[in-house]
Amino acid sequence: MSDSFSTRRQLSVNGRDYTYFSLPALGERFDIARLPYSMKILLENLLRHEDGGATVGKEHIEAVAHWEAKKEPDTEIAFMPARVVLQDFTGVPCVVDLAAMRDAVGKLGGNAKQINPLIPSELVIDHSVQVDVFGRPDALDLNGKIEFDRNKERYSFLRWGQKSFENFKVVPPNTGIVHQVNLENLARVVMGREVQTHDGASELQAFPDTVFGTDSHTTMINGIGVLGWGVGGIEAEAAMLGQPSSMLIPQVVGFKLTGKLPEGSTATDLVLTVTQMLRKHGVVGKFVEFYGDGLQHLPLADRATIANMAPEYGATCGIFPIDAESLNYLRLSGRSDEQIALVEAYAKAQGLWHEPGQPHAEYSATLALDLGDVKPSLAGPKRPQDRVLLENVHSNFQENLGPLVANRKPKGVGCAIEELKGEGGDQPQASELAAKPVSKIRIQDQDAELSDGSVVIAAITSCTNTSNPAVMLGAGLLARNAAKLGLKSKPWVKTSLGPGSLVVTDYLKKAGVLDDLEKLGFYVVGYGCTTCIGNSGPLPDEVSKGIAENELVVASVLSGNRNFEGRVHPEVKANYLASPPLVVAYAIAGTVNIDLTQEPIGKSSDGKDVFLRDIWPSNKEIGDTIAATVGPELFAQNYADVFKGDTRWNQIASPDGESFQWDEASTYIKNPPYFDGMTMDVGSIDDVHDARVMGLFGDSITTDHISPAGNIKKDSPAGRFLVSRGVQPADFNSYGSRRGNDDVMVRGTFANIRIKNLMFGGEEGGNTLYYGKDGAEPEKLAIFDAAMKYKADGVPLVVFAGKEYGTGSSRDWAAKGTNLLGVKAVIAESFERIHRSNLVGMGVLPLQFKDGENAQSLGLDGSEVVSVTGLDDGKAKTATVTAKKADGSEKTFEAKVLLLTPKEVEYFRHGGILHYVLRQLAAKKAA
Repeated sequence: MSDSFSTRRQLSVNGRDYTYFSLPALGERFDIARLPYSMKILLENLLRHEDGGATVGKEHIEAVAHWEAKKEPDTEIAFMPARVVLQDFTGVPCVVDLAAMRDAVGKLGGNAKQINPLIPSELVIDHSVQVDVFGRPDALDLNGKIEFDRNKERYSFLRWGQKSFENFKVVPPNTGIVHQVNLENLARVVMGREVQTHDGASELQAFPDTVFGTDSHTTMINGIGVLGWGVGGIEAEAAMLGQPSSMLIPQVVGFKLTGKLPEGSTATDLVLTVTQMLRKHGVVGKFVEFYGDGLQHLPLADRATIANMAPEYGATCGIFPIDAESLNYLRLSGRSDEQIALVEAYAKAQGLWHEPGQPHAEYSATLALDLGDVKPSLAGPKRPQDRVLLENVHSNFQENLGPLVANRKPKGVGCAIEELKGEGGDQPQASELAAKPVSKIRIQDQDAELSDGSVVIAAITSCTNTSNPAVMLGAGLLARNAAKLGLKSKPWVKTSLGPGSLVVTDYLKKAGVLDDLEKLGFYVVGYGCTTCIGNSGPLPDEVSKGIAENELVVASVLSGNRNFEGRVHPEVKANYLASPPLVVAYAIAGTVNIDLTQEPIGKSSDGKDVFLRDIWPSNKEIGDTIAATVGPELFAQNYADVFKGDTRWNQIASPDGESFQWDEASTYIKNPPYFDGMTMDVGSIDDVHDARVMGLFGDSITTDHISPAGNIKKDSPAGRFLVSRGVQPADFNSYGSRRGNDDVMVRGTFANIRIKNLMFGGEEGGNTLYYGKDGAEPEKLAIFDAAMKYKADGVPLVVFAGKEYGTGSSRDWAAKGTNLLGVKAVIAESFERIHRSNLVGMGVLPLQFKDGENAQSLGLDGSEVVSVTGLDDGKAKTATVTAKKADGSEKTFEAKVLLLTPKEVEYFRHGGILHYVLRQLAAKKAA
């Protein structure tokens, strides 16, 4: 451990002496007062990890201290997070990989005990519960029972991991959503930890809490001043094993907030506005930092809401500084007086403390928003950045309806003929019948009609909003006002309430509004992400049949952060993000074909029109309710034994031992093939010759498209595999729950029912064309089936794509599956940050078209044989791509090689980051 700038200092807090690396001391040599808050955190990280240049040298510290706001990133630094947080969909494959690495390191001459987290690593089980049962008092219990029945194998494996690995803890099911638990309990804000020094002694150090999370919404913790972001499981595993993350010194965009939210607007409306503004500005790969006098009017929960959606606006993080409001939240959430004192003393000593009115930092660019201009909004119907004002939702739906119904052929069952008659009473034409089909159904002992725009799912879900008392209690108060007037949810709406943590349920009960939510069908269904990640469960049979009969384009309204195609529910094509109060409102209205600002939402029990404004609670009413109900005692009692779990959890049997005993019969947990045949020899980065195109995709292909988390279709490659292993379709569970088994997941790669391979025009479904060696006509096959034929032929594969490839969840299986299918390179117009990193980590080469070029402009149709040359063992910044058509003609173009740092080149030569780590550990043992 080096200290080139003599910044080591002592800080006394709570009668204890902490060593820390002083930024003000460094400021005596460099002008660091001008640096953004987030850059100061990076700078401290380098000071603390300086090691003479092996990983962090004097020059790296100087580079950050001399940070130039407008400069394009070109300097590599190493960042080491203080801890890692995981959720179970991404956490299970992480633990599977660690278990596999224990086996593999032994074969390379190392020791299994070398594979062990070196920093605190906490996994929260929150992605497995599904909304199988809803709208009834026992929904929570029954969904929990089903969850445990489905996932016993996975949970047994995680319990083994908790026993076997050091520094690894599991928060059991029915506790809360990972990011909410992280905010409410796990986050330290400032760490106090015994650290081993270079001479073998140890000392108590204080330093900023920084975090990597295997979920893109890890950024929620930025709301309390903790620098962290989502990474793929591959990068998280490397961090757990003590490997620093290689990154370029980022640009930082400043976002100035002024004023305060007006009456009727919520934090959800604010974050949708911020998301739209930042997406338009362009912040991919950048840090975003919020400042301005508006901060003093933003409760911590509102800040966390904004920080949560950093992936949606494309930033690496969206951070707020530590200030008095941060301490208020720490007190509210039951943190100890000692921890709060440490946070305050350290932040002030380091110049990380924010006071209203202080000069702001230098930024690479700035945006500004007056909070008073925020209006009620939703986002949709398929992207979170597509904000639409509440008053325009009905017209937005109609505008998006056309392409979705262009090819449908509804049967006309139950069509409202009278509605379609012309002024003269003439019978409507067939085209008109197809335009406005209505399906008549019988549900909950009522006759009902479904049509385009019917809301069939209304879900209060997702960490973005369920951690915010203002919007959760706002929903409860709206429900109370609605229930008093006799309003009810429409019978065809699947209603659900996923509170995000036990604390939320308690304050809803304490406020007396949980009963009111239940009167409208919003019973607690589970403590997990539920609908937001596609665990929405099946629709009632009557509703599903009604949708299918006329190929209706129905809608969901959810308080989530993602609404990509095919994510929420396979039968629901229009999905709108909204605040929890608006979720309740749309459940009452039953359709998005309505202007809730002007049209009545329903009729009262005495037959009078009721408008949304009649039931919307005032800001004062919400604020008074928060003050009366949300207190430290709720957090203290609910997090007292956060790692203990309930009876179901503790009754699950799990094996013992350093190494996991793999069960060949398991369809959930399997030793992955990444390390098969691995030796200590490092490879090279070779050119790709005579590859076939596996997929030709357009813009905004998400990680949900590449590696879906939801339903497994019976006739899909994954479904056929499970059936062949004796698994009944009723027991398929979801792709997300089976991420511990590569046989399932590789078959699910590119299997999203909404993905469009442009080889087939606008046709949906995960198919491609297989070109055999014999010159026969190409064969249309599922992507997995074609990939296996190509693998048998010894033919490599490439993928072409448009802008924002890999948008969405930090899903490492989107890269793992791509690798296992035999894809050597992905050539896209642009990549989302995390997915590009994941591809590199799995040995798949990301290449970027030159500006203004894409597959379409180059005349590529997917039939070509493709070669990528000039890679020069990873030293080249550009490569030559040659695409040869069947008639012998060629198209040659240059593409940028997106191996962004020397460390990434090194990882790639090893075949991926995990292979690199294994060889390093095995070599250390051998030495």
